[in-house]
Amino acid sequence: MSNWILLRGLMREQRQLGRPARPRRACGAAIVTPDLPGNGERHAVRSATQVAQMVEYCRRELRARGIEPPYSLLALSLGGMAAVEWCSRYPDEVERCALINTSMRPYSRFHQRLRWQNYPSIVKQILCGGMENQERLILRLTSRAGDAAERAGLLQRWQDYQREYPVTRANALRQLWSAARFRAPAARPAVPLLILASAGDQLVDHRCSLRLAQAWEAPLALHPDAGHDLPLDDGPWVAASIAKWLGGEKGA
Repeated sequence: MSNWILLRGLMREQRQLGRPARPRRACGAAIVTPDLPGNGERHAVRSATQVAQMVEYCRRELRARGIEPPYSLLALSLGGMAAVEWCSRYPDEVERCALINTSMRPYSRFHQRLRWQNYPSIVKQILCGGMENQERLILRLTSRAGDAAERAGLLQRWQDYQREYPVTRANALRQLWSAARFRAPAARPAVPLLILASAGDQLVDHRCSLRLAQAWEAPLALHPDAGHDLPLDDGPWVAASIAKWLGGEKGA
């Protein structure tokens, strides 16, 4: 079994995993979560302005840690773009790839890749929002899970993470720019693909995943009501979907 590499999304880090134990059991292996440059433990590093640069950064970090390919990639949102680029550039390094709530040109329109209703809040946050408001906005846009007390506790942990490893405004803008510029390769990545999406995604229109699955003739599993951060909102569902997919691979 290859190593599973989990690539998180915009301004997110390895501690914001939700409940990773079930996905680990479904995958049958440990999940390694490298922080993208500018996030988490790498918050002091200048964020990449191209998704391809993120891929190279992750490859170097994994090799420096003695984690050699082949890899299985589990990737959310911006991490999904990096995963697709990885599969396209280095197919011999990737055994399989599962994409969660990602979007990319030319399969998605700009106003669907980032829902237009969120533009005012995001622009306001970039221009004058503080760290506490930033994490509150991200939680509102990416998750629909939990009661008030659970969400308050989650928000507090996220704010604590940001105090320890703050993502700078400049790095946040670089990550947004890299995501906006990314264009999928002309050909479908030559690795087994699974696409997971959330019908309740309030950040990215789930039809972006539907179109991608149709264009690439990849299996799709659609959660009926989870938010953008699907592993956080319903980790057991993600684990079951991966396990079912892996079972189909073994039976093929």
